[in-house]
Amino acid sequence: MERARLKRASLFALREPIPRRVALAVTVGVFATLAVAWVVLSYGGFVRPLFLPTPTAVLERAVFLYREEILVRDIWISNVRVFSGFLMAMVVAIPLGMLAGNLPIFAAAVNPFMGFIRYMPVPAFIPLLVLYAGIDEAPKILLIFIGTAVQMTIMVGDVTRRVQPELIRAAMVLGADSREIFRKVIWRGSLPGIVDVMRINLGFAWTYLVVAELVAASEGMGFRILRSQRFLQTDTIFLYILLIGLLGILFDFAFRQLHRFAFPWIRERVRG
Repeated sequence: MERARLKRASLFALREPIPRRVALAVTVGVFATLAVAWVVLSYGGFVRPLFLPTPTAVLERAVFLYREEILVRDIWISNVRVFSGFLMAMVVAIPLGMLAGNLPIFAAAVNPFMGFIRYMPVPAFIPLLVLYAGIDEAPKILLIFIGTAVQMTIMVGDVTRRVQPELIRAAMVLGADSREIFRKVIWRGSLPGIVDVMRINLGFAWTYLVVAELVAASEGMGFRILRSQRFLQTDTIFLYILLIGLLGILFDFAFRQLHRFAFPWIRERVRG
């Protein structure tokens, strides 16, 4: 009995790892609970189908859209838009964030501007993007880029500022110049945190997808959700929301696995 009590207590210990079987059971339990609630409420007639379609209705809608060659096309085009904007944001935000996080002159130039843009609602840029870039793919990708790049720049700057000053001073003592310190100390010391920043901001990129596909879109997951809203096709809305959530889980898992295998020394226990 004492052993069982200690085992239960270890599951709630601060930052202590738990067995993978326990973690998997908890995760499955959460999703199973939500699935059961959905089944009971929809099939039991507690909620009207207009507000909560049954799993069967959602599945039938998925089969129909797949046969019509709509589903795969929507998933593909939305992924292209999201990752195009996200990769553009990475190219700009990572070097800019590193410079702003370590050089005061760049911090004075970048941080106030990013703080200024950060609180602007992203949909407010839609009229200007349409005016400047037309109504093809460019404004959709640029909208995702703007929404992601600002947050990523600020977060990368915060990550690079947390590199231990002792490492930088040691590199200086050993004769490293500024470029070598950036490349071999700050970059390498920040890389685990930057991967986490990328993982978080990919989620931001997906949240901007629906907004981006307001711009004269005729296909895509966000467009399909908005179009289904006009025609009260709740089953289609549920289908695409679930698909976006599933894609999010897959991408998040991929980033976590990358972080785990690339930086195994990051995981540490609070207790010795």
